[in-house]
Amino acid sequence: MNAPQTLFAKLWDAHRVATLDDGADLLHIDRVVLHERAGAICMRQLAKAGRSVYDPAQVFGIMDHVLDTRPGRSEATTLIPNGQQFIEAFRAAANAAGFSMFDLGDERQGIAHVSMPEQGVVLPGMSLVCADSHTGTIGGLGALAWGVGVSELEHALATQTIAIARPLTMRVTIEGDSGAAVTAKDIVLRLIGQIGASGAVGYMVEYAGSAVRAMSIEGRMTLCNMAVEFGAWSAVVAPDAVTLAWVAGRPFAPSGAMWDRAAETWQDLQSDDDAVFDREVHLEIAALVPQVSWGTSPQHVAPVDGIVPHPDAIGDPVARGAAEAALRYMDLAPGQRLADVPIDAVFIGSCTNARLSDLRAAAAVLRGRRIAATIGKAIVVPGSSEVKRQAEAEGLDIIFRDAGFEWRESGCSLCFFGGGEGFAPGARVASTTNRNFENRQGPGIRTHLMSPATAAASALSGRLADPRKVSI
Repeated sequence: MNAPQTLFAKLWDAHRVATLDDGADLLHIDRVVLHERAGAICMRQLAKAGRSVYDPAQVFGIMDHVLDTRPGRSEATTLIPNGQQFIEAFRAAANAAGFSMFDLGDERQGIAHVSMPEQGVVLPGMSLVCADSHTGTIGGLGALAWGVGVSELEHALATQTIAIARPLTMRVTIEGDSGAAVTAKDIVLRLIGQIGASGAVGYMVEYAGSAVRAMSIEGRMTLCNMAVEFGAWSAVVAPDAVTLAWVAGRPFAPSGAMWDRAAETWQDLQSDDDAVFDREVHLEIAALVPQVSWGTSPQHVAPVDGIVPHPDAIGDPVARGAAEAALRYMDLAPGQRLADVPIDAVFIGSCTNARLSDLRAAAAVLRGRRIAATIGKAIVVPGSSEVKRQAEAEGLDIIFRDAGFEWRESGCSLCFFGGGEGFAPGARVASTTNRNFENRQGPGIRTHLMSPATAAASALSGRLADPRKVSI
């Protein structure tokens, strides 16, 4: 009788080609995703080495990182230094290699970790790599997906394999019914606050528990997206009936008899009842309230109706020093009420929180209202062109515009600062992104992480605000 296995072990073993002399495993990669920022470099290096793409049918390119998101954009309007060259070089490389490209103007274009699941390019049980640290987002579908460097990506393109040491396993069990305005973003921020930004280094995380099973696929992707923010190698959620319903009918998903066989296989992708994980973490969310970050790490979080904590309460001297430095950068004081912290700008977007459900949640708060006069810039960047079309069909774009937001084209935008467009120097931003380290969104920018609903509420008040106090 076979020993009980975790879902991760099943996925890993299904893709293992061989175990190498150094103990690493050679894994087969089902799909390779390239974006223009790393893709152009990778394809140039591949050609320089005299290698070609092994199977172009399994490679997908997308424009998301350096392109402009303002209306009327083109490759020539990018504000990122050398952005046009990245775009044009990547497009030429894709045409030469013969792989699919979700280009500017393509209705499938968007942020890679939004568009690829949306199109069915990635499916439960698949393995996928991309040169982006948030590739694990796709684990929300029950896929084995992780971010790699350019050299590893080159190897995957040339051989359809990657050699990698097997990580340890961690199960994060989340239980309880979430309260009003508490989202997957709030849950994962609280989790990071509990175990720390390095709490899962060296681990593959499986999210489990009643709260995870009750989540939409979009919520599960948000959990997996931010697993890297507490150090995880990647993350996964076991596929279930919710997953199958979400995947069915997507352009690259199987159909007919092939769908029936695939669906039967996917439903078996579960951790066995007696499977043993290297570490277990538990989180109860029944009493959880919306969360916001106050510092320069995702572990610096607190309830939106709470206060900035005092570093003296932190026992570890290194963590205490980091908290003190964070307060200096963020220009906050211990004991300060978060609801008293003014903001200058709002960003709703990113691969973490720019799906249709995220935009609906923010629009529900904003409907019929206007953002505070003190907000200098407020923008909404849909996660994909498809999300943008669906949002416009529902009139969400009108709600955002009427409230005072800019309505943009899809892309990564101001999730990170690449030297182009930015917020006012030193601005304090309510952001639905995943990272808040110093200068992430621009020189001197102070980023507060939160859910779309909390960002919308903050836009209305001009301060960090509790979405539960806004009548919807």
